[in-house]
Amino acid sequence: MYILLIMFLLASQAMAEPTGGWHRFRGPNGSGIAEGCQPPVHLGKDCEAWRVSVPPGLSSPVLSQDRLFLTAEMDGALLTLAFDRKTGKELWRMAAPGKGTEKVHRAASQASSTPLVDNQRVIVYFGSYGLLCYDHDGKEVWKKPIPTPQTLYGMATSPIGFENTVIMVLDDDRNLPDSSLSRSRVVAFDKDTGGEVWETARPFSRSGWSTPIIWDHKEGADLVILGHGRLHGYNPGTGQGKWFTTGFSRETIAVPVANRDHVFGSSARRGGDGDIDTDPKPFWDSILPFDTNKNGKIERSEMKPPFTFPLRPELPLDHPGFGFPMPDDQKKRKERVDSILSWFDKDKDRAWSQEEFMKGFKNKPGKPFLMAVRPGGSGDVTESHASWSVNRNIPEIPSPLLHDGIIYLIRAGGVLAAVDAEKGEMIYRNRVEELGGQCTASPVYANGHLYLVASHGIISIVATGKEFKEVHSHDLEEESETTPAIDHNTIYIRTGKHLIAFRSSR
Repeated sequence: MYILLIMFLLASQAMAEPTGGWHRFRGPNGSGIAEGCQPPVHLGKDCEAWRVSVPPGLSSPVLSQDRLFLTAEMDGALLTLAFDRKTGKELWRMAAPGKGTEKVHRAASQASSTPLVDNQRVIVYFGSYGLLCYDHDGKEVWKKPIPTPQTLYGMATSPIGFENTVIMVLDDDRNLPDSSLSRSRVVAFDKDTGGEVWETARPFSRSGWSTPIIWDHKEGADLVILGHGRLHGYNPGTGQGKWFTTGFSRETIAVPVANRDHVFGSSARRGGDGDIDTDPKPFWDSILPFDTNKNGKIERSEMKPPFTFPLRPELPLDHPGFGFPMPDDQKKRKERVDSILSWFDKDKDRAWSQEEFMKGFKNKPGKPFLMAVRPGGSGDVTESHASWSVNRNIPEIPSPLLHDGIIYLIRAGGVLAAVDAEKGEMIYRNRVEELGGQCTASPVYANGHLYLVASHGIISIVATGKEFKEVHSHDLEEESETTPAIDHNTIYIRTGKHLIAFRSSR
């Protein structure tokens, strides 16, 4: 009888959802932290355990006990794939019903949302379809079609787990009938059946790309969602709204991070500016190639395709993320040109001079924002529960990482900042020499180090602590825009064409 009881308890533990594994976007509770894990600090061919081809996609890998899962798109098919963690062998792939029909930005993907895995299931979301649940052998358990939200760039938020529910944020740019309020909502589904458990409207939210977290603090637990202009707290068991703070951008992407005393939300200014006082000179220099008559101005007649208003000057002109291109439709193009001319053209000569552009650029609305919020309170707690905020070195896409009282922020150009989590004071701000360019992957932590991946395929390892110390960098020789996953001795990195495992001998 005693042996049977022990076996039952062990089986019950095996069925429970893992709490410390890399089972969702950014690992444990979206933190990016792999405590107790020791992947290699110096990456190279000598520690490359395997490299396998994968179809395109922007979801990040997640891990079960012996398998790795991700999503992809190929020839219109929306795929869920499983791999053996030890060997990299593909074990199975399953296609979602139908084809990818969601309208997405050229820099985005039909497969951007990262799966959620527990000890029994893997749950995936595609904006074109909805939720699909498989067991670890690829057998479909349930499916839940969900109408595709209307967004600016395509869906990217990922499912998270709470107790026996899977939670999805479905923010939407469409309005409710006869209303200026949006159709946005957050919904909890039963993990066993896919049935709806609760739904809460988010009427003041428009499309966003952040994934929520569960914030365990001294007063309980909150479901925290960063969205259009606001950081919201909800009861994760019922969906009831509790509190919110304001001041964030229209476009929110980063995952919040938290400790027992604070939750931290961040967003760059719309367009990607990370500093309150951004230097406009690189932006002006980046559009000078459109000055076709070389008179030192950008004239109205030059604001036609391929002219693009710059948002990220570190990218090539033809990169889909460089900026706002001019519409091909003449009517829409005239409207956009009129709009941006009125912003900068103060002398009404139908052109931008460098002086006009730089002055207008400095007056752009909004601000980059990192805010620390204390638990408790209800309604708008912006004034009552915000401990501090900073407006420097805020990433556009990468999420912050909080470890040992320090918040790390990696932004475009490879600039890494460390901020004191209690006081909001900048500890250091340094450029990681090998990164440069665009950074879309979020930082991850293990073994006393940050792993930072630049979009052009360089991964740099930086020691944590109050002094900046770059330890190593490695060229993956392929573009990489997704966040790595980590287990006890391995870091898994998805590139544009491959999935790569770097493994230590420990």
